[in-house]
Amino acid sequence: MATGSTENPDDGLSTGDETILLVDDEEVIIDVARDMLEILGYRVIVAQDGQHAIDIYAGLKDEIALVILDMVMPGLSGADVFQALKTINPKVKVILASGYIMSRQVAAVMEQGCRAFMPKPYRMEDLAETIRAIIDKA
Repeated sequence: MATGSTENPDDGLSTGDETILLVDDEEVIIDVARDMLEILGYRVIVAQDGQHAIDIYAGLKDEIALVILDMVMPGLSGADVFQALKTINPKVKVILASGYIMSRQVAAVMEQGCRAFMPKPYRMEDLAETIRAIIDKA
């Protein structure tokens, strides 16, 4: 299967077949986001904490096209995880996610090279559009 985006003519949503690492500590967010991503055609790998996400990314960095990273988690914060992922791959593509509005902490991570911020709960249209914009950008 070729990697890349297509558009589903039925609903106009951009889809793809890349692998996405979804990092969140909330089961309900994981379930909903995984379902949305799979509907859009993506392969999803889930990590429920920061250290697990770092370990997965270190082993599969060449297969993972994008990371959707929760900002607020117990243990390592999203900012800590982002720094570790950048150490593994300086060109890592990350969408920072939070149930809170844009904060100083989120702004600081964005300034360090995070590609986008997405508020939770996710909207399918926003998720589809943001993912394609980031993956397709060189």
